[in-house]
Amino acid sequence: MAEWLFEEGIGEARAALVDNDVIVAAFLEPERSAAQPGDICRAKLSEILPGNGVGRLELDGGEEALLEPLAGGVTEGVSLLVEIVRSAIPEPGRRKRARARPAAPGRSEGLAPSLKERLTAGDVPIRTLASHGSDVLEAAGWSELIEQATTGSMPFPGGALRIALTPAMTVIDVDGVLPPTELARDGAKASGEAIRKFDIGGSTVIDLPSLSVKAERQAAVDALDVVLPKPFERTAVNGFGLLQIVRKRARPSLLEYAQYESTATAARSLLRRAERAAGAGERIVTAHPGLLAQYASHPDWLPTLERRIGAPVTLQPDPALSLWAGHVSTAHPA
Repeated sequence: MAEWLFEEGIGEARAALVDNDVIVAAFLEPERSAAQPGDICRAKLSEILPGNGVGRLELDGGEEALLEPLAGGVTEGVSLLVEIVRSAIPEPGRRKRARARPAAPGRSEGLAPSLKERLTAGDVPIRTLASHGSDVLEAAGWSELIEQATTGSMPFPGGALRIALTPAMTVIDVDGVLPPTELARDGAKASGEAIRKFDIGGSTVIDLPSLSVKAERQAAVDALDVVLPKPFERTAVNGFGLLQIVRKRARPSLLEYAQYESTATAARSLLRRAERAAGAGERIVTAHPGLLAQYASHPDWLPTLERRIGAPVTLQPDPALSLWAGHVSTAHPA
């Protein structure tokens, strides 16, 4: 029976939908520092952008967002009640601004439900995990999931996906040793599983082997349709093996967190390992200095860790380590 495994981690909440001991969907929710989808908030219309009916908003705290559509007759400088429909999305060198729309009549200011509240509203049971005892989430493959999100590589029997992020879309390349018909079918299935598992929204293009027979191309999309829950829109597979899928995009995918906010994501991941390190006494967290700097930027993280484990934490910088190669030791190993 499928269930959500939920953890209230330090600096982030995390959840994985596990079915038959396999993670089929997962979410990260970093601690709130910006507007989230579903927030209803006041904002000032800073600028009406020329030509496209879009306005630039200034939210409380200084965050900018784009407003669409613009109501007729609104002027720059006016205060508006808006609903956030997409949070800011990290990209190389910048963040794509959040998007908002005018709040519906009768709505009032308020924050969107948290990850746990959203999961609780569904019909799949949730198991909230403790930070001690057996690591159920890890046993389900959490570290492997994060590694795949970091590298953009996901193997499947007879092949592998290479997932690349671009500002316009996500691109999935299917490669392998299977005959073209089987590779297209199994690659389409694996792509649908990856889109769900990594919470990939927006536009995704899948590059499958070229198939000349229409029935073979249809078999590939049928395999994808079985594993990727609605709603989404897609094209057929064209003669070049390309298939496009469009899903609602409300927040960053796991790949965007792992690749475009890699330092913060790796720092929170290392806290998870420190919290669950076997043994007793002081925890020694060894990592790249750039990663350790995240703890100075979030001064509540380490005290929270120390309070949870009942022991002090020492940071040990090692410039030779890669970002994801940090490790944790204990004063008294198990």
